[in-house]
Amino acid sequence: MVKIRLRRDGAKKRPFYHIVAADVRRARDGRFIEQLGYYNPMVAADVAPIVELKEDRLRYWLGVGAQPTDKVHHILLKSGLIEATTKAEG
Repeated sequence: MVKIRLRRDGAKKRPFYHIVAADVRRARDGRFIEQLGYYNPMVAADVAPIVELKEDRLRYWLGVGAQPTDKVHHILLKSGLIEATTKAEG
């Protein structure tokens, strides 16, 4: 199964994340299939975090069944790439 998740990079206490498609059995910072963008949360307090996405490749991976992690799902919602869905009760 493929997940779309964050891969940590950057210096100590200064994280920088790459958004990648990776096999669920691989380590967080291990081997990945494809890099789909990046996310930099460490910007000034009055500026929104920096997000760069390869929208066409993200749409492809979502179309073939890759599941985003919670944080990536939130990033995709804010970017307008996916729509919010309510979870089924049950």
